[in-house]
Amino acid sequence: MLQLYSWPTPNGIKVTIALEELGLPYAFHPVNIGRGEQFHPEFLKKNPNNRIPALVDEERGISVFESGAILLYLAEREGRFLPTEHAERVEVLQWLFWQVGGLGPMAGQAHHFRQYAPEPIPYGIDRYTGEVARLYGVLDRRLADRPFVAGEYSIADMAIFPWIVPAALQGQELAATPHLARWFQEVAARPAVARGRAVGKELRQPHDAQAKEILFSHGKARA
Repeated sequence: MLQLYSWPTPNGIKVTIALEELGLPYAFHPVNIGRGEQFHPEFLKKNPNNRIPALVDEERGISVFESGAILLYLAEREGRFLPTEHAERVEVLQWLFWQVGGLGPMAGQAHHFRQYAPEPIPYGIDRYTGEVARLYGVLDRRLADRPFVAGEYSIADMAIFPWIVPAALQGQELAATPHLARWFQEVAARPAVARGRAVGKELRQPHDAQAKEILFSHGKARA
């Protein structure tokens, strides 16, 4: 069976969505990142970068960390949601990496400066809110003439969707990007997406002072 070590953040949710879409049996093991469980030695054996998620495929003796790598692994393992034809495969992979290298980090910074910074820093707020708005515009234009980001529904959509869910916290309004809004509603309506979003949902709590210290200290106390 597949063993998923994760927490219900956008990067964790993209993997539970993929597992549900693929219909794969898996066990969910919560890693409470607000209490520092990502620094525990047992978890670091699975992901030395002390970030969720991590996936262990017991049947094949393979352990994978980084959410994008996990999506790629699962798609290739099952032969679904990632085309085998070269040009179509490239379409999916470039949008998967667009999320991993662009949308995720920029949206994460927007969240931080808008929600968690100890004091308001206008430059940070404006810089990252504006960059997320630009990325939303890129996605909106992409979706103007196709149902999903790479034509057919794929791991690229699964990767992007959880980062659009908290649009308001990033200072964005989906009404300003109608093609993106249409796509968002269609993906959200998929039963497997709903199931993936629900995994561990009850565990999420607002970050208290201890959680903020753990999450935003860059692991200095554990270096």
